[in-house]
Amino acid sequence: MLRQPSLTNFFSAPPGLRRWLGLLGAGLLAAGPARAQDVFFSQAYANRQADNPAWVGLVDDYSATLGYRDQFPQLAGTFQTVQLAADWRLPKPGLHHALGLLVSQDRTGAVGYTRFGATAQYAYHTRLTRTLALSGGAQIGYGRQRVGYDNLTFGDQYSADGTYTGATAESLAGFPPVNYLTVGVGGVLYAEQFWVSLSGQHLNRPDLGFSRQAGLPMRLALSGGYKLFLQKPAGYGHGEQREISFIPTLSYTHQGGSQRSEAGAYFVADPVTVGALYRNLASPDLGTQHVVALVAGVAFGDLRVGYSYDVGVSQLASDLGGAHEITLTLRAFDKLESAFRRLRRRDYPISPCPNF
Repeated sequence: MLRQPSLTNFFSAPPGLRRWLGLLGAGLLAAGPARAQDVFFSQAYANRQADNPAWVGLVDDYSATLGYRDQFPQLAGTFQTVQLAADWRLPKPGLHHALGLLVSQDRTGAVGYTRFGATAQYAYHTRLTRTLALSGGAQIGYGRQRVGYDNLTFGDQYSADGTYTGATAESLAGFPPVNYLTVGVGGVLYAEQFWVSLSGQHLNRPDLGFSRQAGLPMRLALSGGYKLFLQKPAGYGHGEQREISFIPTLSYTHQGGSQRSEAGAYFVADPVTVGALYRNLASPDLGTQHVVALVAGVAFGDLRVGYSYDVGVSQLASDLGGAHEITLTLRAFDKLESAFRRLRRRDYPISPCPNF
């Protein structure tokens, strides 16, 4: 747990400062780092490797995605996450194996918190029937987090009229950087028009070392969706008919004492995708918060660009200012080789999840 200003100093601070500290504390709890929880993405399927290692190699022959999330812009410093994900489906033997890499950094300038993570992933794909396939994945990651207190101010640094008086009497030493390992597993069952994803992260519950309550709790996630084709894309050599589809999705995540449930829908008119998501966040500290996320993306050949914005519906979520999220994806899928695979009956169903 991040060390917070003492309660005595908090209540002796001016009202404006107390409100700022209250919002800051609420933001920390909601965002996750202070409670040692994971950042979540509104563009969950563009950042699918962060949710489940079994997604590695399911959508493209290989791809690389750069994601950026700026959360709670109304707070000083905001909460920023940068993530790079890459995966590669090995062509031999039999398209069964895929490798992935996930690198991320969480940062907030207001409290000097940073968390860096690097994760190696592996997935095994197998076909259960001609139209149904299963992917199982595992991962191991290294994490390092630190807290710098140079940007924090405390109640004893202000006089009764709010004037800054100097250095704090709080002890800020004794919290060196923390290194840890984390492991996770997952599975995705999918066909041409539906998928179900189940994953478990931080199964070893790594100790982040700041205090007894700073362990990284296990994260369990379940999600799925169904693609309703309004117009199917033409296969290789059969013209340029584009895909038009409607994709409803559901997801549920439990981590520590917090729960997140989400319902959404995407409309795809290739090369454009638009979507809307409703998110319900429940935690013992903040109660229930409601967020609506709007998602839009477009494909330019092998490049995909996505943007989303979170709109707070409940009062606290609205005060904290929502979130902006941008993703850039370079992807490669060999249509000619895929046609040969179908002829040899060695292909797998293409995962129908939205890519934004």
